[in-house]
Amino acid sequence: MSQAKQSPKSVLNYFFNLDPLAKLMFLLLGGASLGLLLGLILGTINGTRSYRLKLAAGDQLGESYILSEAIEKTVEARHPKIQIELVETGGTSENLEKLEKGEVDLATAQADVPPGASARSVAVLYRDLFQLVVKENSGINQFTDLRGKPIGLQQSGGQFRSFLEVAAHYGLQPTDFSFIGNSDQEADEAFRENRVQAVFRVRAPGNQSVADLVQQYRGQLVAIEQANAMRIKYPAFQADEIPQGAYQGNPPVPAANLNTVGVNRLLLANHTVPDAVIREITAVINEHRQELAGQIQVESVKPLVSSIRDPRQSGDADVPIHQGALNYYERNEPSFVQENADFLALLLTVALLGGSWLWEFKKWIERRKKDFADRYIEKAVYLMKEGDDPAIRQRSLDQIFREAATNLVEEKISQESFRTFNEAYKTARESIEREKQLSLQAQREVSADYIKELLRLMQDQQRGKQSVQRDLDQILEKASADLVSDTMSQESFRTFVEAYKTTRDVIERRTA
Repeated sequence: MSQAKQSPKSVLNYFFNLDPLAKLMFLLLGGASLGLLLGLILGTINGTRSYRLKLAAGDQLGESYILSEAIEKTVEARHPKIQIELVETGGTSENLEKLEKGEVDLATAQADVPPGASARSVAVLYRDLFQLVVKENSGINQFTDLRGKPIGLQQSGGQFRSFLEVAAHYGLQPTDFSFIGNSDQEADEAFRENRVQAVFRVRAPGNQSVADLVQQYRGQLVAIEQANAMRIKYPAFQADEIPQGAYQGNPPVPAANLNTVGVNRLLLANHTVPDAVIREITAVINEHRQELAGQIQVESVKPLVSSIRDPRQSGDADVPIHQGALNYYERNEPSFVQENADFLALLLTVALLGGSWLWEFKKWIERRKKDFADRYIEKAVYLMKEGDDPAIRQRSLDQIFREAATNLVEEKISQESFRTFNEAYKTARESIEREKQLSLQAQREVSADYIKELLRLMQDQQRGKQSVQRDLDQILEKASADLVSDTMSQESFRTFVEAYKTTRDVIERRTA
């Protein structure tokens, strides 16, 4: 017959009967094996899973949308299991709203517009510049000259918010302006038709719509000063410049480097997007920039690819980085152990020395406990030797046991040492018990010999009374001497005395 399978109960019994170290090793190996198995399963699942993401990219003609389209194509080419759908929106505010609601997974946004709690940064895509384009001979030479003037600007979104933040720095209110246009296209049309005297844009330098206003409709760029002062209230603002000739080389427009405000354009992700997916996207946009540039048809946007960087280097606060992006950026950074190798080596040395000292101290404590137990064992062995009365030695042995038990409770000896002593104690006790039994047997034999002599005197019919009594008294004297010398026990002596009395009575009656 084949051997029956072990039941779960027998397996559990086997585990619970293991010593503590074996249990620990069993649990560690079991946990490691289970973790490895789960890792293989999850890796297999993740390796075969497809992901469909939505990216809110802004206006279809804007730089962020064009660059997002290049990211979509490059990521899908490198990782076919990651599919990205672009969503055209009205700008940063709408992008962030959709990201927070979970309607999209990725979004581009100006860094000066606070995102929701679900947003995580992935990368800085490029720097947007605040660009104020005014009509020639409009009399607008600085931002404050916009008071009371019609301005081409949609009254919503991140671009409008940035305009109001600059206006607030100069002490201006929204009611100080007249805004025309519900989109960038309507604002541009109003500029072309002379219905507005200025257009405000937050765009990368070289933006095509700004270039059209400058080159075809004689627009002029006006500086926006005091960017560093604005940073006190708006930390995302950066002091920047529109390069000389950025929109026209001859004559150059602007005529010289023009001070303005810059804000980073961020790529954000919802925190629920898997880390592995964001890591792959981050790797593509940082490692395959030439492919990204090749996907871009607008020449003014291609250079923006070189601006993609780690968001931790941008100085933009308040937006935590996505763990997947962080995993990519820290791939070549030294680990905590590498960075602190010397300090950790010192700690390890101290720990080893401390551990060695503790180990030696523990061994000293164990030796001390063992010495205690050894002394008790020596005493128990000594009491096994013949000599004093076994009963006295038995009491001494019991006293030693009580002392050892007290020291065990007080942890002066270890349990293992106490078990060793206990074996010696039991052996000594058994030896003394055997000796006591042998002694009792010998004493009973002495008593029996005396009783035999009494019986012989009781049966003696030949001798006279005095002679028999004299022998009887001699036997009593000998028995009493044996009692005093412990050759005969008290119990055996009492038995002998009873026999003695009976014998004496018999002898007395016989004479009478």
